[in-house]
Amino acid sequence: MCGIAGLVANKPFSHDIVGAMTNLIRHRGPDDEGFVLFDNEKKSPIICGGADTPDPVWQTDLPYSPKTTLTAQSHSSVRIALGHRRLSIVDLSPLGHQPMSYANGRYWIVYNGEVYNHVELRSELEAIGHSFRSHSDTEVILAAYAEWGDACLQRFNGMFALAIYDTQRRNLFLARDRFGVKPLYYWMSPAGFLAFASEIKQFTALPGWQPQVNGQKAYDFLTAGLSDHTDETMFSAVYQLQPGHLVNIDCSEQAQLPGAGKRLATKQWYTLAAQVFEGDYAAACHEFTERFQAAVSLRLRADVPVGSCLSGGLDSSSIVCVMNQLLKGHGGNVRQKTFSACANVAKYDERKWIDMVTEHTGVEAHYVYPELEGLFASAAEITWHQDEPFGSTSIYAQWNVFRLAADNGVKVMLDGQGADEQLAGYHDFFGPHLASLFRQGRWLALLHEMSAMKRVHGYGFDRAGKYLLNYIVPEAIKDPLRRRTGRQHNAPDWLNLGRLGALPVNPMVSNGAHTAQNIKDLSVSQLVSSNLQMLLHWEDRDSMAHSIESRVPFLDYRLVEFVLGLPDEFKLHGGVTKRVLRDSMRSVLPDGVRTRMDKLGFVTPEEVWLKERATGQFRAALDESIDISHGILNADATRRLLENTLQGTVPFSFLPWRLINFGHWLKAFQLQV
Repeated sequence: MCGIAGLVANKPFSHDIVGAMTNLIRHRGPDDEGFVLFDNEKKSPIICGGADTPDPVWQTDLPYSPKTTLTAQSHSSVRIALGHRRLSIVDLSPLGHQPMSYANGRYWIVYNGEVYNHVELRSELEAIGHSFRSHSDTEVILAAYAEWGDACLQRFNGMFALAIYDTQRRNLFLARDRFGVKPLYYWMSPAGFLAFASEIKQFTALPGWQPQVNGQKAYDFLTAGLSDHTDETMFSAVYQLQPGHLVNIDCSEQAQLPGAGKRLATKQWYTLAAQVFEGDYAAACHEFTERFQAAVSLRLRADVPVGSCLSGGLDSSSIVCVMNQLLKGHGGNVRQKTFSACANVAKYDERKWIDMVTEHTGVEAHYVYPELEGLFASAAEITWHQDEPFGSTSIYAQWNVFRLAADNGVKVMLDGQGADEQLAGYHDFFGPHLASLFRQGRWLALLHEMSAMKRVHGYGFDRAGKYLLNYIVPEAIKDPLRRRTGRQHNAPDWLNLGRLGALPVNPMVSNGAHTAQNIKDLSVSQLVSSNLQMLLHWEDRDSMAHSIESRVPFLDYRLVEFVLGLPDEFKLHGGVTKRVLRDSMRSVLPDGVRTRMDKLGFVTPEEVWLKERATGQFRAALDESIDISHGILNADATRRLLENTLQGTVPFSFLPWRLINFGHWLKAFQLQV
């Protein structure tokens, strides 16, 4: 797990800016750093190290070992530069140093992520004539690219954002993993060069950087709490390579890069497709168990300690328990460690469920209680690390969990992201499920499900009816109804749409989240565009801010494709969510955790903090956001929104925090409208 940076220009540029880019993400890779520069005058690349390059790396005689420091260079003819920050996870020796070369220096790579099946791929490549110096997955990627070209991506099981430069073809190849677990951004500078990076903040070191708010994406976040749902970011003209996409960039002298602020011509190499399943429910549970265990097992491959997040919910608890079985089966003598966020407010505390799992497994459990005092003290730092505003203080709880893990010497963590989206874990899935039964005219089944929702979750028929109507009433009718009833609608009075430069269009409609016809449709929407990428963004930044690699077994593509192909009722039936997971874990999980129906996650008592403990702080923070918003937030209406929330005349939501954190973001990156 690492951080990368790169520059490609039509004209020579100053080489030192790639070092400035990697310095801004030292947290992603404090163990090593390296650079490779290509210019018009020399056929051989200039291989450089830096202050964090370890002595053993300098002392090796590898083709990709640094020969000089970046600061010692005086070349002004550099046209291509690659930079890398390393967090050493697999092959901790100097052999894993990056940028790494292959095939007598033809290919050069900077890479962030893990290809978990590198052991099997290495054997396959050795059988057809490839040889390896290191035990790293990085070298396997290079050999796979040399052998299969772009098609190598189909063979990788992992998370990755990578850049490979082919010195012979003068081609730069960028690619991102299937589900976007690892980030990759790019920006075309007015100064005439293309920059790519692991984090947006790296662009702040570059000539021509003048950050501006992308009004429409900011609108999506402020009104719907949505981000990372398209290739655009909340920074105007900064794009992310979409999950499952690649791009090939001609770097020859004759080639012309896109103009300032323009997109690259990308290609989708992976499309999420369901595997057709024809067995019964028992067969589905059996196969799910095998695939899930295989996904967890692969993600235990590391040369450093591996721990796990544990919220007490079904997903993280399943990972911890399966991981525990696998480690004991392998005869490991290192005690498994878990890390959990708890709360001093009983309604938001999951310690009861966490303790069930830790007692069941005998793991070494660690707990943190995120406090209100730390929220505002660390908000600016967290926002800077996140690059973009974040939707609730649960990200602060997650931040504390990863900090706790780092303090206890754990460098790799397994977490449960991706389970809810594919297994119908959110209660939002009740809507398309009921609507599907309604459209099919299955009235008895519909009544059965609505009754089950009341029995299992305490939802009355009025609430079940709202879930149903939300998926059968068109948006053109729903938005005026929301406006008349005083609920959040597409043109709220607290938002100055003209100043923001945005149209009042609900993004949850265009990405399919509110138009899903069934559970599978909503799963695809959440996995591809309406939920998952946002959660992965927050997880990546929270973990990497503390130099920790976070791995997500539920997003093993073989598992996702299998689950997506299961009948809807295998995932949600009789008011029970995640059916196939619950029944697959029957002999693995403590029964109390396996059958619990409430859902929290890494939450904080944000409502209590807002209404009871720090009302003045929240008011002051909101006033600051109003002042710094350049007129985007209408002062009176924004303050009235908060007061209505405090008085309970409108239901509690994360909207006040979004407005506050929007101000944190504007301030942290000095954005203009």
